[in-house]
Amino acid sequence: MSAMTYKPIKKKNNAVVLLAGLGLALGAMYSLHRCSHSDTPWHPVASGGDTVDVAIEYSPMSFYSYKDTLGGFNYDMLRIIARRHGITLKFHPIVSLSQSLEYIDDNTYDILAADLPATADFKERYTLLEPVLLDKQVLVQRRDTTSGEPHIKSQLDLAGDTVWIVEGSTVESRIANLGREIGDTIYMRFEPEYGAEQLFLMVATGEIGNAVISERVARDLAKDYPDVDISTNISFTQFQSWIISEKRPSLSDSLNLWIRDFKTTREYDALLKRYIK
Repeated sequence: MSAMTYKPIKKKNNAVVLLAGLGLALGAMYSLHRCSHSDTPWHPVASGGDTVDVAIEYSPMSFYSYKDTLGGFNYDMLRIIARRHGITLKFHPIVSLSQSLEYIDDNTYDILAADLPATADFKERYTLLEPVLLDKQVLVQRRDTTSGEPHIKSQLDLAGDTVWIVEGSTVESRIANLGREIGDTIYMRFEPEYGAEQLFLMVATGEIGNAVISERVARDLAKDYPDVDISTNISFTQFQSWIISEKRPSLSDSLNLWIRDFKTTREYDALLKRYIK
């Protein structure tokens, strides 16, 4: 597994912890930046054999490392399924969704586990597995310091405004469709390196105006940042799925069956209770 570590932000109103978390993220980004600009660009290598390479997104809901503990909904679910069915997994923590999609395209990674709504455009581009849970996209913005109210109170208020999203995310097509629905342009800025949690923190610290991210991630962080509002829904509730490489058709069939079976178990309910409910 990569030597990079990620520390979730858990202390309420603790600027030191916030800066430490951002510093870790920036450090990871700098390391990747150096690799990508060296004479020999870094590229992950497929493990080969029976080992299944899993690219897994750093986020408090998907995967995190805190002190000596590893956890996250996607991480725990994958490990339980692998243990049940005798699969060897190698996890590759990721911070850049767009780059990870490239490694799915070239069959370096076998599975990509991240906050990925199963939208029509992604279904056309990738092989999506059985949905693992439900989620939706929300707008993250700061509350007015005087009134305590958010500036944007409905989707209509986004007309002519700008939102930040993670590059490569399915959110892009949703924002484009929303602009057509309200009859006005919604401008998008794309973050190529940071994930959803970092976008939330950039809004919280005033670095950017607003962002659209997964409600699960936003809700987990918003309880520690009361000045941030996440009440404006951007999408309806959507299925969340993992992506599997086209080089693994037999594994795809097996995983779909195993995921469906796992969702009927008490262990799945326990994961939902721990990470979602």
